[in-house]
Amino acid sequence: MSHHHKAHDIAKVAAARLNAAAATRNYNVTPRVDYRTVVKVDGPLVILDNVKFPRYAEIVNVCLGDGSVRKGQVLEIAGKKAVVQIFEGTSGIDNLYTHCEFTGSTLQMAISEEMLGRAFNGSGVPIDKGPPVLAEEFLDIQGQPINPYSRVYPQEMIQTGISAIDCMNSIARGQKIPLFSANGLPHNEIGAQIVRQASLVKGKDVLDHSDENFAVVFGAMGVNMETARFFQTDFEQNGSMERVVLFMNLANDPTIERIITPRLALTTAEYLAYEKELHVLVILTDMSAYADSLREVSAAREEVPGRRSFPGYLYTDLSTIYERAQNTQQILYRLFSVLQEIIFI
Repeated sequence: MSHHHKAHDIAKVAAARLNAAAATRNYNVTPRVDYRTVVKVDGPLVILDNVKFPRYAEIVNVCLGDGSVRKGQVLEIAGKKAVVQIFEGTSGIDNLYTHCEFTGSTLQMAISEEMLGRAFNGSGVPIDKGPPVLAEEFLDIQGQPINPYSRVYPQEMIQTGISAIDCMNSIARGQKIPLFSANGLPHNEIGAQIVRQASLVKGKDVLDHSDENFAVVFGAMGVNMETARFFQTDFEQNGSMERVVLFMNLANDPTIERIITPRLALTTAEYLAYEKELHVLVILTDMSAYADSLREVSAAREEVPGRRSFPGYLYTDLSTIYERAQNTQQILYRLFSVLQEIIFI
């Protein structure tokens, strides 16, 4: 009898080991090191000491003393020191209770076709009282490299319904155009009008021209509450909200968040264009708020400033956003156009 029990126990242990092996088969479990070595907080930056093997652009989870968690990104590595920029701002971070966890991966966003018709803040968190996005994929917000040879010569047009743009400065698919503006001019109204009226112009090269095959991704950076409410109510009242993905960084949100807002918008647009085969128009307003946040980070790092105190790499950084507009041909036409609004006063 005891022999039977012993065999039964051995079988149970073997089954448990088999189940454990099956459960962890696809997981590469690496322990994450937790650091409590904050030595300095400078503007949007946190400086950590005694960090082992930090990686450039690695995402860091910063846990505050009150239990809240903020995300940051490694900007600079010097020996054992790591400089981390915090996307949600550094207020409340101290060197006593704050601890930081290095994830070992770059910033990725949960993405899905269900994002159409939804509104998100500048970090990609829903602000429309809806549920979180059920991710179909997790994509790197820096985008994927595009083979220049696969780009198609821009011939097809997107009609904005504004004669000055359509006649004098028309938008071809895969192209980007700036709208230069200044304080007091109706750039918000023009942006909202383009979202309402933008449509495809039929051409023999394109397979599907239905409205269901056209989407707009709208990214707003540094806008005030009045402007944010204007955009949201305008889209909802005109029935275009169901084809729009809205990313809004408000003026009272952390300025550092604006660095990732346009990249979230473009990653969403690339997913809808390449995976879901939609025609996507991206509108970003305003890019001077993005440039201001770059200037803030540059000043905190004590870099040599360029013109108007903007960093010398401003144009290089802007090109990483603008060059993600393209018109590529793989199996079908996957079309993706970008309209940026740049407001330099």
